[in-house]
Amino acid sequence: MSNNFPKDVLSAINKKSGKQISSGAVKKLAGQVKPSTLQNEAQLRQLIKQVSAMANVPVSEETIKEIVNAVKKSGMNPSNMEALMKMMMNK
Repeated sequence: MSNNFPKDVLSAINKKSGKQISSGAVKKLAGQVKPSTLQNEAQLRQLIKQVSAMANVPVSEETIKEIVNAVKKSGMNPSNMEALMKMMMNK
């Protein structure tokens, strides 16, 4: 993961949401995510909703379904959070 990636992502989220999210809040949430989170649909949905609430950006049920399906289809390594963040930012 590049050294600027977390800062760049946080900056993009803050700009898009118009809300200042601290890196500490992101780290706290990320610390709760386990590889199994991406394997369990209910946990993944909960994570999406937590991120949505943190960013103060509403996410429709349809968008949640699309993100869940994209994660399932990607076969991505659950420990590769950079790939997940890039996928979600492009959504």
